[in-house]
Amino acid sequence: MVGYWTRWPSREGLRYDAESRPRRILTVLGRLVVLVSVCWGTLTGGRYAGWAVIVVVAGLGAAVALAAGYLHASWKQWATRSYVLAGAVFTAAWLADWGQAYLLSDVLWYGLAVTAVIRLPPAPALIAAGASLGSYAAVSWASWLSITATVGGLLLLGYLLRLDIEARGTARRLLDQERAARAAEAESAALAERARIAREIHDVLAHSLSAQLVHLEAARLMLDSGTDRARIRERVVAARRMAQDGLAETRQALSALRGEFTPVGEYLVELTAVERAGFSVVGTPRPLTAEAGLAVRRTAQEALTNVRKHAPGARCTVELRYLARDVELEVRDQRAGRSEAPGGLASSGGGYGLLGMRERAELLGGTLLAGSHEGGWRVLLRVPA
Repeated sequence: MVGYWTRWPSREGLRYDAESRPRRILTVLGRLVVLVSVCWGTLTGGRYAGWAVIVVVAGLGAAVALAAGYLHASWKQWATRSYVLAGAVFTAAWLADWGQAYLLSDVLWYGLAVTAVIRLPPAPALIAAGASLGSYAAVSWASWLSITATVGGLLLLGYLLRLDIEARGTARRLLDQERAARAAEAESAALAERARIAREIHDVLAHSLSAQLVHLEAARLMLDSGTDRARIRERVVAARRMAQDGLAETRQALSALRGEFTPVGEYLVELTAVERAGFSVVGTPRPLTAEAGLAVRRTAQEALTNVRKHAPGARCTVELRYLARDVELEVRDQRAGRSEAPGGLASSGGGYGLLGMRERAELLGGTLLAGSHEGGWRVLLRVPA
C-alpha cells in the first residue's frame, strides 16, 4: 500500500505517440490559448504602467518558464526536479497574487493542481493540489458555493485525465507486448523453417550419397576382381547420375517446402519405374501437405535404396493408401530373408536411413515400422494428411 502513494502514473500513457494526432494538436492549441489569455488579461487590466509593465512582463516570462520546466520534469518523472519546480510554480502564484495579477495566480494554481493529480505520485499530488486549491480558496472573492464547485471540478478533471493516461498506458503496454509476441513468433517460425529446410537437404544428401556409395563400392569390387572395364564404367556413370539426381532433388525439396512439388502419386510412378518396382494406389488421391508429401517421397527413396543395397534383384512393390485422415506408404520386397549384397555392398552408407525416416514420421505425429514381414522386408509409413 505504501508503494501506491509513491508510484508514478503510467509512463507509456504520457508518451506523445500514445496520443492521437488530433488530440496532440488540441493540447498545443489549448496551451497557446491559455497563455495568450493570461498575458492579455494581465496586461490590459489598467493596473500597470511604466516600469511596472516591464516587471509584470518579466514575471509572466518567469512563470511560463517555471511552468514549462515543471511540465517537462513531471513528464520525465524526475522526482526531485518535479517537486522543486512545483514549489516554485506555487510560489510564483502567490507572488502574482501579491502583485495583483489575479488571473495569472489563479491559472497557476489551477494548472498546478490539475497537472499534479495527473502526473505526480498520489501522495505529492494530493499535497500540491491541496496547497494550490487551498490557496485559491483562501484569496478568492467568489462565494463558497462557487469555490467548492471550482475545486471539485478541477480535482475531478485531474482524476479523470489520470485515469485516461493509465488506460492509454495499459493499451500501449499491451500493444508493445503484442508486437514483441509477433516478432518472437516470426523469429520462431523462421528458425523452424530453417530447421525444416536443413532437415530436407540433409535427407536428400544422405540418400544421394548412400546411393552413390553403393555404385562406387560395386565399382571398387569389380576393379579388385578384374571385371570388364565397360561394366566398371557403368557403375561410375551411375554414381555420377546419382550425384546429379541429388542436386535436382535438393532443388525439388526447396520447391516442395514452398508447395510447388509434383504430386506424390506422379512422383512415385516415376520413381518405381526407374527402380523397376510395382506401384499401386488405394483410396481416392488427394493433395497432401508439403510435410506429409516430403515424408512419403523420402521414405520411398530410402526404402528402395535399401532394397537395392540389401536385396539386389528382389521383386519390390510400393503401395500408397489414402485413408480418412492419414496416408500410408508400404514398401515390400518379396525375397525371403535379407542377405548382404555381394562383396559387402550392404556395408556402404551411413546406416541412419531408418532412423531418419522414423524421426521424420514422429515429427509429423505419425509412425514408421520396418522389419521382416511374411518372408520379406516391409517398411510402413503412416502420417497425418
